[in-house]
Amino acid sequence: MAEETVEVNGGQVVYEFVGPEDGEVVVLTPGGRFSKDYGGVHELAGALAEGGKRVLLWDRPNCGRSDVQVYGRSESHMRAETLGLMLEKLGIERVVAAGGSGGARDMIVFTQLYPEKVRKLLAWCIVGGTYSVMSLAGVYIMNELRTVRAAGIEGVIKLGGVAGGGWAALCADNPRNADRLRAIGAEEFERVMTRWLDAFIPKPNESIPGVPDWEFDLVKVPTLIVRGGEKDYDHPKRTSYEVHALIKGSRLVEPPWPEDAWEVAAAATGAGRGALFDFWQLGAPEFLKYIDE
Repeated sequence: MAEETVEVNGGQVVYEFVGPEDGEVVVLTPGGRFSKDYGGVHELAGALAEGGKRVLLWDRPNCGRSDVQVYGRSESHMRAETLGLMLEKLGIERVVAAGGSGGARDMIVFTQLYPEKVRKLLAWCIVGGTYSVMSLAGVYIMNELRTVRAAGIEGVIKLGGVAGGGWAALCADNPRNADRLRAIGAEEFERVMTRWLDAFIPKPNESIPGVPDWEFDLVKVPTLIVRGGEKDYDHPKRTSYEVHALIKGSRLVEPPWPEDAWEVAAAATGAGRGALFDFWQLGAPEFLKYIDE
């Protein structure tokens, strides 16, 4: 299916389907501010499609070619709301919610906010722990706050970044975004970024950023959690155990990829030889088996 757009909360969301039209819909959500077209995402989608699934890929707001959105309790909560409203507009009643890294957090929050729309939840490479969470504050928020305070919204429009590119890349990929940011303005942008920063302040009652532990009681669907890698400091082993403990009845499985897959992918990406999510497709057999149970 060709790429399409749908309007949600006054912004355009870019999406596409991969796989047979009569397959069960699996929403596949990558991490960072990476597009649905980032390396490894389509490869996993294709593998799931070969297993009969209809995979929904989407550029979350502030990713790829979708319109920027700056509102809500956290960026993940804003994206979860966007997905819920998007599914309503597309006439899709229930999905399998699947995501890795930041996408795992987005799908956990989505399941909490829209439990009636989720049949099963799959999460891997889950962010948590002091180092990982504080690192993301630098990736997503601190440069934004410094820039908007020093150079206003025009500075934000020119701001580069990592983990999928900065706001300059979003404006280059989607020319509407510069005007959308100007309409938001420096004052509101700073206000929301300050609120979003709170999600990345490590707290003893938050195993994953921005989600109090008690809210995991809202997840009542069958859930598969992939254990974090032994030395994956961005997606710690400990966090996967904590999330498993918090979601009653969840299943924790050993990684379906090498123990050091994230570290190897990060090194290869830094050397220009691949993408961070290249190894995700190795999880397709395990994911399909769980979905079909």
